[in-house]
Amino acid sequence: MAENKEYILTVEGKEKLEAELTHLVTVTRKQVSEKIKEARSFGDLSENAEYDAAKDEQAEVEARIQQIEHMLKYAKVVEVESNDIVTVGKKVTLRFHGELADLMDMAGEQTYTIVGSTEADPNENKLSYESPIGAACVNRSVGEEVEAETPAGMVQFTILNIENTQ
Repeated sequence: MAENKEYILTVEGKEKLEAELTHLVTVTRKQVSEKIKEARSFGDLSENAEYDAAKDEQAEVEARIQQIEHMLKYAKVVEVESNDIVTVGKKVTLRFHGELADLMDMAGEQTYTIVGSTEADPNENKLSYESPIGAACVNRSVGEEVEAETPAGMVQFTILNIENTQ
């Protein structure tokens, strides 16, 4: 298990982990147990692929349960305060500009929610506060011109809006 580092979560992120944990413990664990029971009924366990697969699935489920329990134990849920400063849990609207933004076809406005690293999901416009753009936004305010060093190069943007998400 990872060291006892603090996991920064939004209220939504903590609720999502709690729901996943409940489902794993109350539903998935029982389903896997039934698969093992059924596979055992097939006889010789030394050459029983269904049994091996079910045991592997059980190990994965138990590992995920432990991981979530660990994360929740060391979770720090951020409280969203005023809209003046970008912090974890805030939704920010940025206007990307400059050479790299044009080159990467990302020029213009984008809205992101700044979240903890475990909640990051680019497909849902959720940026980790540890990512290059997320980190560059933190502790900034509306109107600030910001530069962030990304793997593709230096990207420039302006913070247009900051909103609470909770």
